[in-house]
Amino acid sequence: MKKLCDNRLTKNIVIIGMPGSGKSTIGKELAKRLNMKFCDIDEYIVKKESKSIPEIFQKGEEEFRNIESIAVKEVSSKFPQVIATGGGVIKREENIKVLRQNGIIIFLNRPIEHIAQDVDIKSRPLLKDGSEKLYDLFKDRYELYNKHCDYIIENINIEESIEKILNFIQ
Repeated sequence: MKKLCDNRLTKNIVIIGMPGSGKSTIGKELAKRLNMKFCDIDEYIVKKESKSIPEIFQKGEEEFRNIESIAVKEVSSKFPQVIATGGGVIKREENIKVLRQNGIIIFLNRPIEHIAQDVDIKSRPLLKDGSEKLYDLFKDRYELYNKHCDYIIENINIEESIEKILNFIQ
């Protein structure tokens, strides 16, 4: 495990992971404890586009990914802050390169069974076809999350996950 040496964080803390893994929940609390700004990229997109994520997805996933890549560039240029990404941000190598320039990437790995039990699939465009799609996404993305992260947190408990991230970055 890599440990960051300096006492003052000068990089973004970027949280990647599956939809429903706790990126926003943990990211908000982490930002509060570190006295940093918090940005949820999906919320940033909704505000900037004045459309919901499902509305943007009506034009297709490719359209959403294009908008997401622009948002990643804009958001990651401001640091330090805690950033919660969308679950599919890792699908484009360019997004990872941009996030890595000013950031430490943490993969929040929550057991897929836990996500399936409590994620609201109706509000997630890529999951609208049912929870089995969640398992397909997990298979497609798991290796990418592992490949692109600096640190993996097994999110079984929110408080423990936050403590592990704090220990890693401080």
